[in-house]
Amino acid sequence: MRIVIALGGNALLRRDEALTVDNQRHNVKTAARALAPIALEHELVITHGNGPQVGLLALQSAIVRPEQAYPLDILDAESEGMIGYLIEQELDNLLPPERRCATLLTQIEVDADDPAFKHPAKPIGPIYTEMEARRLAHDKGWSIAPDGEHFRRVVASPRPQRIFELSVIQLLVEQGIVVICAGGGGIPVVHRTDGSLVGVEGVIDKDFASALLARELKADVFLMLTDVDAVYRDWALPGARAIRRAAPQAIRMFDFAPGSMGPKVEAACEFVEQTGAMAGIGRLDEALAILRGEAGTLITLATADIEWRD
Repeated sequence: MRIVIALGGNALLRRDEALTVDNQRHNVKTAARALAPIALEHELVITHGNGPQVGLLALQSAIVRPEQAYPLDILDAESEGMIGYLIEQELDNLLPPERRCATLLTQIEVDADDPAFKHPAKPIGPIYTEMEARRLAHDKGWSIAPDGEHFRRVVASPRPQRIFELSVIQLLVEQGIVVICAGGGGIPVVHRTDGSLVGVEGVIDKDFASALLARELKADVFLMLTDVDAVYRDWALPGARAIRRAAPQAIRMFDFAPGSMGPKVEAACEFVEQTGAMAGIGRLDEALAILRGEAGTLITLATADIEWRD
């Protein structure tokens, strides 16, 4: 089978962990152990989040000379290379010599007139107290928003429209290469009036970019792996219930957190509706079980309504 797996940012760096190389490498090793058995049996393409990493890079870039701070498209590329390198190396350490990996910087076209540019909503970077966040917003001109009990910087998150390196990804997959690409949603670019490309300030949602990639690659399965075991109705409330299986039209009846589970559910629904294939959402360490239909939340056209987990 051809499988596209999107690793959530929280699967690579937990909320309570410092943004250190050691922490990230430890978590990537855990991810690689979960993905290696799949890579041995199937064609595999891996994407990943970059929210904490790109936010930290932006903060570091603005410290010394704020007027020369790197734009987000450059930082997207930096984080894509950094995280891709770690994933590639740890997978290479587990896979046989004939099963190689490649990390590919991925430019993804967005609409320059996307409404998201006027309404920043994508959280990036570390968490802050409200006082810290408001000070940074004042000093650096950031937009901020609540994130649970804390606050984070939010940036524009335009919808992905076209993956420029798609043919290269396809070629590598057909040659048996495990491809790591579209990291952090890819690098957002637009066309100038003369037809040339230029990067723009924003961070594309990784789940929507991954769903587009999975559709274009005609993947048999699209998995989104994170730090929760399933999609829950009424998450964090006393009556919360885990969804085992659902049809797209059925799961859309419920509200899910924007910037968190909401994009995952919608990305899964779009993939299933446009391909007829299966999408799954669940814990990274249960990747094989989700693939077998034994864990996580599965979204398929074969399910008429909602099946709840006991």
